[in-house]
Amino acid sequence: MRDRQPIGILSFQGDFAAHAEALRRAGATPRFVRHMADLTDLAGLILPGGESTTMLRFLQAEPWFAAIREFAAAGRPLLGTCAGAILLARVVTQPAQPSLGLVDMTVRRNGYGRQVDSFTATLTIPRLGPDPLELVFIRAPIIESVGPSVEVLATWGDHPVWVRQGQIFAATFHPEMTDDARIHQFVFGLNRP
Repeated sequence: MRDRQPIGILSFQGDFAAHAEALRRAGATPRFVRHMADLTDLAGLILPGGESTTMLRFLQAEPWFAAIREFAAAGRPLLGTCAGAILLARVVTQPAQPSLGLVDMTVRRNGYGRQVDSFTATLTIPRLGPDPLELVFIRAPIIESVGPSVEVLATWGDHPVWVRQGQIFAATFHPEMTDDARIHQFVFGLNRP
């Protein structure tokens, strides 16, 4: 059923167009979300990468925090990537900033360094099958700690890079920047491996 309803992508700022292409590759219909009414009838929602402080300005201009929390409370899946993961965290550091608090984790902004410190890595994630996944880290945050209700799905070095709390997923990398649609398929229940 989820693949018949559109998956929304918060589209104020960031790499929302790349997520739309990733959703198409995964077999879903993307919908750009720019108004709270756009959340209606979505099967899931993506909070994309970008600049979290810029996104916050948009989110705080209207009651978006309440709308997104209500969306999550309805049991629909959410995926936050990079800046989107920051927005989902319970605690944000370096510097501190408001967040949705939907995932019991502490996230440090730009944890791997500045833009010039961006990198890619390859990792096999058992939940996604035997083929390795390319991870693209661009000014990525670091998940410093997670609470007991958070499941770590993938780790790079000493830090979780993909986690879930119930139906809410956070990735510090950019799965939309590769041709591999497995993250989107897994999160939104589309042709699961």
